[in-house]
Amino acid sequence: MDEETPERSQEMSEIKRYRKKPVVIEAVQWDGTSGGADTVIDWISGNEGCARYYCAPGECTGTEEGHRVAIETLEGTMSADAGDFIIRGVQGEFYPCKPEIFEKTYEAVGQL
Repeated sequence: MDEETPERSQEMSEIKRYRKKPVVIEAVQWDGTSGGADTVIDWISGNEGCARYYCAPGECTGTEEGHRVAIETLEGTMSADAGDFIIRGVQGEFYPCKPEIFEKTYEAVGQL
């Protein structure tokens, strides 16, 4: 294990700028429908992930409004709302991403 020296300690605490490495990910934007949820869940399940379609208590209106897709991520369960992108990351993990963040971070490179 590296011994911490005063120089190494200072280097670790310096604020630096970083650029995200160019990696290609797979993603789909969920349209908020139950059919769209089936597509997302099948994709996640077919790649050793876990997800389910649900309606939050008190938010069900008898329509698809208020429904979400719960996705098991590396950080625990996260929910995707209609319009969110579902990403399969570099380790094969799945997680939701808000459209405005996705559009600032990724650009399309083609279909699978």
